[in-house]
Amino acid sequence: MSPTHTEVLNKTIPYRLKAVAALTGALNLVASSNGPKSLTICFDGELTIEGNSRAYTNPVIEAGLMHCRALLEFLGVRAGGNKLAPIIRKRSDVGVEHFRDSKGKPLPTVTREEALSRYKGGKTDAEKALLAVFHATNKGLAHMTYQLSAPELDLLLIASKGVPALVISHLYTPLGLKAPEYELTHRRSPKSK
Repeated sequence: MSPTHTEVLNKTIPYRLKAVAALTGALNLVASSNGPKSLTICFDGELTIEGNSRAYTNPVIEAGLMHCRALLEFLGVRAGGNKLAPIIRKRSDVGVEHFRDSKGKPLPTVTREEALSRYKGGKTDAEKALLAVFHATNKGLAHMTYQLSAPELDLLLIASKGVPALVISHLYTPLGLKAPEYELTHRRSPKSK
C-alpha cells in the first residue's frame, strides 16, 4: 500500500531529511578527525557501549547515503553513466510529480540543470557530488572491497547539503508549505568548552 501524500510530506520526507542531516554530521566528524576516536554510549546515564567512532559514523553514512539517493530519485534524478539523467519511474514509486500545486498542476520532476543550479560552486563539482551518492550506494555499499576516498567524502558532503535544498525548493516551496525541521542539534561536551 502506497503512503498518502500527507504521510510523505509529514513523515517520510522529514525522516529522510533527518537521515541526510545525520549524514552531513557524520561526514564532518570523519573529515575533522585523524582516524577513529574512542566512543562511549550511555543510556540513562549508564555506560552501555564502548568502541570507536566508526561504530557510529559508518552506519550513519551508509544509511544517510541511501536516504539521499531515495530523495534524489523521488525528485526525478538518477545516474545515467557519468551524467545525471531523468529517472525511469516504476508504477508503484512515489515521486514529486504525484503532488499538485495550488492550481492542480503536477509538480515537475527536477531536471539535471535544476539539480546542479542549487550548488553555489561549479556545475561540474555539483554533478560529481550528486553522482557520488549513486556511485557510493551502487558500489560502496554493495561491495566489500570498496572504501570511500577523501575526495569522495568531500563530494558526498556537498551532496548532503544540496539534496535538502532541492527537496525544499522543489516540493515544499511550490506547495506553499513550511519546510520540515530536519537539522540536527548538538551540544558541545564539557571538555570542549
